[in-house]
Amino acid sequence: MEDQRETESTIKMIADHMEHGFLENIIDMFKHDKSYYPFIGNMLGDERMGVRIGTVALVEALKAQDLNNVLLAIPGIAKLLGDPSPTIRGDAAYVLGIIGHEDGLPYLEEARNDENPLVRETVEEAMHAIKEGDA
Repeated sequence: MEDQRETESTIKMIADHMEHGFLENIIDMFKHDKSYYPFIGNMLGDERMGVRIGTVALVEALKAQDLNNVLLAIPGIAKLLGDPSPTIRGDAAYVLGIIGHEDGLPYLEEARNDENPLVRETVEEAMHAIKEGDA
């Protein structure tokens, strides 16, 4: 129980810093503590748009520097493909496309028939980017 509270507190702290624009600091945090990578999905699912936008930028930066650890974020991001919000689902598909690794394909395949046409389009674009190596 204490570990869960500590994890939630850490995620909130990172998201709050992201909202205030401390992207470079957060990148450094992730470089120094690889255990943060699975929190990317939580951050991408945050209700604050600034946190979500910052998380996309974080993934772009980390992918260029540390792809192997970015892959640890895929399951958490993939869970968001089932989020009630089409915005969150679309963001999740988009970020899986940015990561560009085949590990994201099975999750995107499941989301191909999303009820929202914009989410479906984003899913298709992400799948194309992964398959064609455009990510």
